[in-house]
Formats: sequence, C-alpha cells, structure tokens
Amino acid sequence: MTAVSQVIPELRAVDLESVLDGVAAAPVVPPFHASRRDFVTDLARRLGRRSAAHPESRALAYWMRKAEVTRMEAAFAELGTDDIVLQPRGTVFHIPPANVDTIFVYSWAMSTLLGNRNIVRMSSRATDQSNLILEVIREVLIDHPEVARSTSMLTYGHEDAITAAISRVSDTRVIWGGDATVNRIRAVALPPHATELTFTDRFSFAAISAPAYLALDEAGRDALVERFFNDAYFFDQMGCSSARLLIWVGASDEASSDFRQRLRSMVRTKGYDVPTSAAIAKIGQAYRGMIDADAVAVDSRDNALTVLDVERFPHVRGEFCGGGFLYELPVERLADIAEDIRRADQTLAVFGIPQADLRDFVGRLTGRGVDRIVPIGKALEFSRYWDGYDLFTEFTRKVTIDSGGVS
Repeated sequence: MTAVSQVIPELRAVDLESVLDGVAAAPVVPPFHASRRDFVTDLARRLGRRSAAHPESRALAYWMRKAEVTRMEAAFAELGTDDIVLQPRGTVFHIPPANVDTIFVYSWAMSTLLGNRNIVRMSSRATDQSNLILEVIREVLIDHPEVARSTSMLTYGHEDAITAAISRVSDTRVIWGGDATVNRIRAVALPPHATELTFTDRFSFAAISAPAYLALDEAGRDALVERFFNDAYFFDQMGCSSARLLIWVGASDEASSDFRQRLRSMVRTKGYDVPTSAAIAKIGQAYRGMIDADAVAVDSRDNALTVLDVERFPHVRGEFCGGGFLYELPVERLADIAEDIRRADQTLAVFGIPQADLRDFVGRLTGRGVDRIVPIGKALEFSRYWDGYDLFTEFTRKVTIDSGGVS
C-alpha cells in the first residue's frame, strides 16, 4: 500500500490504490451535465462570498459564475453535429504549478464541466488563498456527492512511482511548470491511448501605442495603469501571461515617464508589498540585464518598480525575479519585433494598436510564437483557449457516426 495525503474531498491520509480504485469506479457523465453545472456555479457563489481579501479568487469565482458556464455550454454545443458526438476523455490527471495558486481550479473545473473524473496533484506549498479555495471546495462537495466521488486532490513528494501509478489509470495528463519539471514528468509513461497537455515556461509582454496613451485624459491613463497593474502584479508577476517586457509603439519618452510614475503610485495605492526576497532578486536581475540585454538605463528608485531600458528586443526568457520588473523597448511599429518572437512567447497584451496592425504582426510570425493577443487588463483571464490548446476538444473525444444514409 502507498500512503498519500488527500486534501479533496476530505483532508486525511489515504491509500493510493484505494483512491485510484474509487475514482475509476465513479461514472463519467455527458459534458455540461446538470450535476456538474450546478456544482461549479455553487462553488462560484460560495467562493465569491468568501474571497474579499483575495482578488485572484474573486476573478476565479467570476469565471465560474452561472452566466459564464451557460455561455461556455452554448459554445461547446456548437462543436457537435449529427455526425459528431463529443464525450468525456475519462480520467484527467492534473499537475498544476506551485507559483500560481488558482490555476489548478481552472483546469480541474473545465475538465469537471466536460464530464471527466479528475485527479489533481497539489503542491505542499500551501498559501492562505489556496487553503481558502480548498476549504470552500470541501464544503461544496458535501452537497454534490457525485462530483466528490469523481474527484481526488492529493499531495505527495517528488516520487515518480506515485506519479506513474496515477498516470497508468489516466486518459489525459495535464502538466504545468518549468521546462525541467515538464520534461521530468513526461518521462513517466502514459497508457498508449492517453493524451498529454504541457504548459511550460512562457514569456509574455505588452504593447502600448504611445500616441493613443498620450491622447487619454487623466482618468483614462489611471484606468489603463490599473489594468496593467492587475496583469503584472497579481501572482507577483510570476504568472505565465504577466508581462515582463513593455513595448512602446511610436516611441515617446513623455508617455513612458508618465506611465512609470502612475504605475508606482498605483502599486502604493493597491498596498502591494514587494517581498524582501523579490526586492533582492530584482537587483540581481537588473545587473544581469545590463549585460545580457544591453540595457542603456536602469530606473530603480524604489521597490515598487524596476525598469531596464533596452534598444533591441531582450532575449531574456527563462529565470525571472518578478515583483515589478520590466524591460522597456521603444519601436516605430509592432511589426519591428516580429523576427524576435520565439515559440515560448505566450501572451501579448495591447492598448491602442489597430486590429489591422495586430493581424499583420501575427501574419509575420508564421507560427513562431504568441498564442493569444488580449487587451491590457485581460492577460490573466482564463479561457478555453490556452497556450494554443482548445481545452473543450482536449478534454473530450470525438465519436463519429456514419449511419450509411439510414435515417
């Protein structure tokens, strides 16, 4: 017997084999079955009422609200036809990252809505926010026993034998994490029929039209800066879609200076406290950036924000300090950086860039990178489309029906 710690549906030590047998015995249900819709919307209501101190949890609850679930169900229905029926994959094994403590819910809730059984490996690095979320999930599952039977969230160390045992009963495996973590887990075998999704180290950036920014009034500039703050400072800027590079299209020292001043003020207004470890790491990142990215200037007058001015696209993907650290690059056109885009580049958050320019930019990429372009303020907004995957189709199977013309 292999003992592991279970956190959902109950907080207790359990035997892994018994957990796997129990989950396997739970039935799958059709996508957007009433039992799954009711559970997710109930979870949204209760989490929303208790997450006043956690804006990331409020955003999660908003994403799971009834209106959004109804919208997702309508979009999912469009994927099926008389000849194609979408069915659940079966058992989905989720391995979320430790540094973004709400992402496991998005992945798990989407798979749950689509009718699957789910096993989640939770990090042992608990936070106040993750503890709150788990507490609310446990409470809601009491009223939804069918979902409780089909869900198990476990904590264990880096024992590959446990990961292998769970993988052997999985139909889909979802891995979030750094490249090294993903490669290590991918070495653990899956059943021949199983599929795998990987969400690895990513680099994201933002682009603002300087003329469009300068055309805003005071209130408009403050509103844009607040949306940028939400994108960048949630999760200490360590979210895969949080911008690390700010591009000014139509270079303007006036726009850049004004934006930085307002962003520093916004950090103070929001009460964001830069951890000491992050402040120290930012100093080290600044020194490295001056060499690796050929920075021409460093603006680090306080802990709220450190900006390295660069004259070319900084190829600094990989290890990152977070906590309010930006590279800043002026360009004449967004198309000027197209050749610098790499496959690891995920999200481009924009303001004031015409749609035609965005389509031209994407056309020049020819598949090299960038999976999503969103308005500033929506970089962290989760959707069925993530890192180029459509989770509606990844968490389901297509069953085709050819009746041979018999009605």
